[in-house]
Amino acid sequence: MANILNIETSTSVCSVALTSEGQVLEHYENYDGKTHATLLSLYIQRSLKYARSRNMQLDAVAVSIGPGSYTGLRIGLSEAKGLAFGFNIPLIGVNTLQLLTVTTMFNHFIDDDNALYVPMIDARRMEVYTGVYNNALEPVVEPEAKIIDEGAFGDLLASHHMVFFGNGSDKAANVIKSPNAEFIPGIKPEALHMLALSEKAYREHDFIDVAYSTPLYIKEFQATKRKKKVL
Repeated sequence: MANILNIETSTSVCSVALTSEGQVLEHYENYDGKTHATLLSLYIQRSLKYARSRNMQLDAVAVSIGPGSYTGLRIGLSEAKGLAFGFNIPLIGVNTLQLLTVTTMFNHFIDDDNALYVPMIDARRMEVYTGVYNNALEPVVEPEAKIIDEGAFGDLLASHHMVFFGNGSDKAANVIKSPNAEFIPGIKPEALHMLALSEKAYREHDFIDVAYSTPLYIKEFQATKRKKKVL
């Protein structure tokens, strides 16, 4: 098994975890939001200090590549690229929607092998970044930006037990009314839960380019124009 430094900054959570041989050795999280720029470097330094104290060499750096917060994704990927380049080790990109799905599968027993998993990351108004995955983490619906209304996922809900989670699922719970819909609150993307995905990617040599890789934004960034002052 590899020694991997995992970085997650796709939402308001800022987190870092050092993993090795299927175990989380060290991890740090902050849930206050807008702390990525100040805390991420500190968490990385602490994790590297832990690794040095045990004569561990990093084999790879893993980072959540989105979808999610534009600013958070840029900060996380920039730090990860710097580490991968500096240590001359591979860079792993972890899809945030798959991370949320794995977190739910590992922490909540769903007694239905045919259930579909629907991670949701809050975008704006009634929009979410989402996708649909089966029990093998295969995409049934590819990642997309989706407006949530009463008819959302109607065809799939008619024939499947669907599990909704992530910080975008709260507003979905207010409009999606189906006996086949289950909502699990409190699921957040965290670095310590990246372990399974990052180690799988390392085993399969599924790496991303250190120089040219970009976050999975799904939608193009639209800057808000500053309003002109009326004199």
